[in-house]
Amino acid sequence: MNKVTKWLFAAVMILLIAASFIPNPINIPLLWTWRTVLSIALVILYLKDIYLPSRFFWVMSSISALTVSGFFIPLLYYAAQSALLVFIAVCALDMLLLFNKKNLVDCQRMLPRLFSLGDDNPIKLKLKNNNGLKLKVNIIDELPVQFQKRDFVINTILKGFGEETIVYELKPLSRGEYLFRKINLFLKSPLGLVERRIVINSDASIAVYPSVIQMKKYELLALARISIFPGVKKMRKLGSSYEFEQIREYVKGDDFRSINWKATSRKNALMVNQYEDERSQQIFTVIDKGRSMKMPFEGLSLMDYAINTSLVISNVALQKHDKVGLLTFSDKIGATVKPESGPKQLRVIIETLYKEKERNLEANFELLYQASRQFIRRRCLMFLYTNFESHSAMMRVLPILRMINHLHLLVVIFFENTQIKDFADKDANNTEDIYNKTIAMKFVEEKERIVQELRQYGIQVILTRPEDLSINTVNKYLELKAKRMI
Repeated sequence: MNKVTKWLFAAVMILLIAASFIPNPINIPLLWTWRTVLSIALVILYLKDIYLPSRFFWVMSSISALTVSGFFIPLLYYAAQSALLVFIAVCALDMLLLFNKKNLVDCQRMLPRLFSLGDDNPIKLKLKNNNGLKLKVNIIDELPVQFQKRDFVINTILKGFGEETIVYELKPLSRGEYLFRKINLFLKSPLGLVERRIVINSDASIAVYPSVIQMKKYELLALARISIFPGVKKMRKLGSSYEFEQIREYVKGDDFRSINWKATSRKNALMVNQYEDERSQQIFTVIDKGRSMKMPFEGLSLMDYAINTSLVISNVALQKHDKVGLLTFSDKIGATVKPESGPKQLRVIIETLYKEKERNLEANFELLYQASRQFIRRRCLMFLYTNFESHSAMMRVLPILRMINHLHLLVVIFFENTQIKDFADKDANNTEDIYNKTIAMKFVEEKERIVQELRQYGIQVILTRPEDLSINTVNKYLELKAKRMI
């Protein structure tokens, strides 16, 4: 009930009470006194599963106005009494239609096996009308508290004995356990004077994992040489691989240097050796969990973007038959996953990333170097997800990054401050705008300076917007594989 309806209902009740104390202007016995009508209305109002919609109060207000007019025009009093009796009869009929079955409408919530972090996840509500009556249904699904949606209502109309499937989407912005509660159905018949509530106990919990949707989206990149996804580059392979695959017949365009002369003499036809990409190379994803990664962007922290991309690149590398490992750190070393291949490794990585949380302390890169010496035994491709907001912050850890790059092929991935960059691209209209734009451009140039400084020492760098992180990381992985740098 909104505020206007409440005041209107209060006015109607005051009129009813006043009318019960005023003598009848004409001496005709009444079948129902106003006091009785008031009692019935209050009983209906406080019944558990009966609600009074706006139409009920508008009709009651009209009857009250007609009753008041009856004190001046006696004929209208007869009309008011007749209208009241008809109204009570129609309300009784409406209640009979809505309460003739215990399970008038069935509703079932269908959830996916898990939610993907930062993606739109579909939820289905399957409705079934067990009555031949056409019903207007208002659905209030009690969503998990993490979404903070207080006005979530779905309106639909169910035909007699009809079925309908309603699909809506939710976008979780944090990992963890989400709990769905009851489903509340508010039913109205075509009369619309009374509303019945049906409560369906449908408690269910679902876990929000790193984005499996993004992982599946980029999975085809590992299987096709030419990707159909926008933003993915086709990389030309340089050099030759020494992973032998098979001997086959020569086809026009094959490299003459790959001709197998012994097989050619046996088959009396030109035969060539065919090679494939080198496998079982080690790919490590390293995630900084320090306070610099807590910066939010469109509801997700930078660490959450890094976690989603780590899952994507791990899956792509496993599809390429490489070994994938994981390491997280902040002021101390966090989770570690040894590099392995196979489908079980992906499940281990998903479960590990699901449990990771940001920390409020500065990341210790000295610990990262020690862990890279002890935990990673052979040269690997290392994707390091971190964030540098200033050149001085990068310079403090540059010596350590150079030592890590000497042991492994290091790719440092950090983020553009998109709000500052967008602000720097705006036109300046006054002196204050010029000052603010100058400061913003200084921050943007400082990020570019960090990139140049790292590349000067032979460190691979990705400076990216958070929403482009996955595609840029996959591009870099394919580029390094094509150049045989791993």
